[in-house]
Amino acid sequence: MNKTILPLALLGLTLSLGIHSASAQIKLNSKGLGALQKGAKAVTFSDADAAKLAGEAVTWMDEHNTVAPAKDPYTVRLNKIFSKHENEGGLKLNYKVYKVKDINAFACADGSVRVFSSLMDIMSDDELLGIIGHEIGHVANKDTRDAVRSAYKREAISDAASSQSGVVNSLSQSQLGSFANALLDSKYNRKQESEADDYSYEFMKKHNYKVTALASAFQKFADMEKSSGAEKSKTEKMLSSHPDSGSRAAKILEKAKKDGLSK
Repeated sequence: MNKTILPLALLGLTLSLGIHSASAQIKLNSKGLGALQKGAKAVTFSDADAAKLAGEAVTWMDEHNTVAPAKDPYTVRLNKIFSKHENEGGLKLNYKVYKVKDINAFACADGSVRVFSSLMDIMSDDELLGIIGHEIGHVANKDTRDAVRSAYKREAISDAASSQSGVVNSLSQSQLGSFANALLDSKYNRKQESEADDYSYEFMKKHNYKVTALASAFQKFADMEKSSGAEKSKTEKMLSSHPDSGSRAAKILEKAKKDGLSK
């Protein structure tokens, strides 16, 4: 039985890489909107606060989705290719596989990395590492922190106590859905996407992975966008603030050629 997944704007690759899945399993939880305290006192928001809120949301997602167990082939594969990067760039990362139909992956401000089995089905190991590297880039560049902070402040999700004190409080179960809805508006801009691409390229280069695999991953997304048919206009609208996947692939290949890493 398919379970519900929180909106992928929780730093999701749906927005980041531009894939819109026609068979998406995502459902929004609109409950708890009455808990939003519009116009509350400005909250002093730290990296730790962002990590705490992101961690709560990820815990909720892990509880409401099918997580591949330790001996599952998807987990075994991800362990094989990614386990040595748990402390990448000074970040403490944790990772799991969600067995869902959406082609996606995301990373959060608390260092959580979640990869979807359907994405793993269509990517080589190096391509998958390139995509994960891109998402880690959003964490390293503080994009994920800023997205959480912006959503929290914009919607002022808090109880009366935090509204008066300016202190970030934990979210209740009913508020998590509202928080996710707010995060849906926290799209990364072109500059952030390009910088995350650059981070992934350097990540691949540093560890002697095939840097052109990042380009081929983007090209796969570009091909999917072209063949999306009726869904194309929706995808194009969603990507209005993001670089074209084909252009991103070309930029990576050009950089690889300059570095002597591609013919």
